[in-house]
Amino acid sequence: MSSESHSELECFRQLQQSPEIFELIASHSGTEFQLQKQLREQYPEDVVRAALTLAELRMRGRAKFSRADQMWFDRKSLEQATPEAVSNYKAARFSGFVYDFCCGMGGDLVALAQHARVTGVDLEPVLCQFARWNSEVYEVADQVTVINQPLEEVKDREGLLHIDPDRRPHSGGKVIRIEDYRPDLETLLGLIQEFAGGAIKLSPASNFAGKFPGSETELISLNGECKEATVWFGSLAGESEFRATAISKSGEVASIAGHPMDAFCSVTPPGGYLYDPDPAVVRSGLLDVAAAECDLNRLDAEEEYLTSSEPVDSPFFRRFRILDELSNQDRDLKKYFRSADFGQLEIKCRRIPVPIEALRRKLSLKGKAAGVLVIARLDGKSRALVCERE
Repeated sequence: MSSESHSELECFRQLQQSPEIFELIASHSGTEFQLQKQLREQYPEDVVRAALTLAELRMRGRAKFSRADQMWFDRKSLEQATPEAVSNYKAARFSGFVYDFCCGMGGDLVALAQHARVTGVDLEPVLCQFARWNSEVYEVADQVTVINQPLEEVKDREGLLHIDPDRRPHSGGKVIRIEDYRPDLETLLGLIQEFAGGAIKLSPASNFAGKFPGSETELISLNGECKEATVWFGSLAGESEFRATAISKSGEVASIAGHPMDAFCSVTPPGGYLYDPDPAVVRSGLLDVAAAECDLNRLDAEEEYLTSSEPVDSPFFRRFRILDELSNQDRDLKKYFRSADFGQLEIKCRRIPVPIEALRRKLSLKGKAAGVLVIARLDGKSRALVCERE
């Protein structure tokens, strides 16, 4: 352990032994300067800095974790942590014994521990301590062991594997290519051969296609935002090559599996309704598969927007009722919205680059209704569809 890591770890241990500092932060009503002055009179300066940062991160962490107010993380580990709803969904496939390589602050670790005995492994001593404390927060500490060790030194291959490679291995920010992850693609492929089964967490923007033969790649969205690509291998892989899963804000899960070539949708003119697909469906390549299940058609061979004459309900699509079809010309759009009763306008596009805010400023919106303007290709031609949310 480096002296810097040791110093940071000791700082957090002092902070963990002084929980009252967070009560002081929460109850303070003065300025930030006054708060810092008060705290520094009672605690070392590095502990104060750590406490203020963690208090801020705990507030931000509420978007990911139900117990964020008690959890431990730093900025990088919170940003990279899997949201609790996604972790819980993935963890349900696991049982028995699991290694969680690159466990970080323990977001996936505590979810896995609700289904299996888990050993977390991470190179960073501070993150290992966070993972232990977070397993206590979620009351699964008796199911968890955490090892501060390079994963290459862990020779045991008992049970299953979950691994979340570092997508920020250098100071230059996120990397997209799996070959640049730490551990890299070659190591990940080796682990697939060595463990009976498991899951690899990847960025949904990564170059995963064709990299993991014989596996199942699942794109998972949460509240309409694609959060990760999970590569299931060995005994945990499904029968299909691809899967798209949408998790709603209320926790409902919808999933569809198949291959992009399993279905083909016709291109038709707009019906009465337009559909915006969930990003997990698009990124998985299963757009036509999901559309065929709902009897939807494409507006264009290259456009992801879909259409139907009758309304269709599906967790994989947001539905809009089409009010008018216009040319995608500023003159026609200005004329239309001068007489339309819209006071709010959401502007959407996928394949056609649109300066959304510049376009919005050109339009007269003096009414009361809320509308949606979709700029899309209709059988190769750029058009504007005026819609309202269903």
